[in-house]
Amino acid sequence: MPEAMTPEQFLDRCTVDTAVFELRPDYRTLLLVVDGLAPATSGEGNTAVDALITRAEAHARDLLSGAAVEVLPHVASWREAYRGFGAKPQRTRNSLEALTRRAEKGLPRVNALTDIYNAISVLHQIPLGGEDYERYDGPARLVRATGEEPFDTTANGESVIEHPEPGEVVWCDGAGVTCRRWNWRQGRRTGLTDTTRTALFILDALAPITDAELQAAGDALAEVLASLGKDVQVARRLVSA
Repeated sequence: MPEAMTPEQFLDRCTVDTAVFELRPDYRTLLLVVDGLAPATSGEGNTAVDALITRAEAHARDLLSGAAVEVLPHVASWREAYRGFGAKPQRTRNSLEALTRRAEKGLPRVNALTDIYNAISVLHQIPLGGEDYERYDGPARLVRATGEEPFDTTANGESVIEHPEPGEVVWCDGAGVTCRRWNWRQGRRTGLTDTTRTALFILDALAPITDAELQAAGDALAEVLASLGKDVQVARRLVSA
């Protein structure tokens, strides 16, 4: 848990390294800390979440009826960004591309918070990740990895510690990597669960997404999350070059 920090102080201390902006000067991130959550039942059966998922799946089908996923404007931008730090986008797809592909046939169902942010990601065509704020060790930082940072994940059903490639763009905190390859795979340590009461959400944008579109996605996310508790409060910060 970020000790002795309010959500606003936590957000003020979150950083994007200069080396990331050198790679993509058009990069922006909108960070939201949402407190007071009382998550709804996970899985199918929650009417509001089900309706949101249905909208997102329909939107994906509409998008893909006229174009291949890899040429959708924001997906294409993220493919280019991945190539910029040596990742192969056809092998490790950015989260927006992966979700849009899946949404055409049906989005995965994980828990209420994850299902909500996945749907908002597809609807607004913006990569979006969610983390358990209480499990963070200090503020979030987006950096180019040294290759020594630990990443807590699973392989073949077993818990393992991996390490990013040197130069890879990763989100991390004081304890290690929280998300590899910018927005490709999140770690287990800070993952959202049905018991999460305070969450950090990270919305990623490159051109042609505008600041207004990025903020609109944050507004949509905050509006839906407000239904998960009577005392929900949202702190937010936009970080850009």
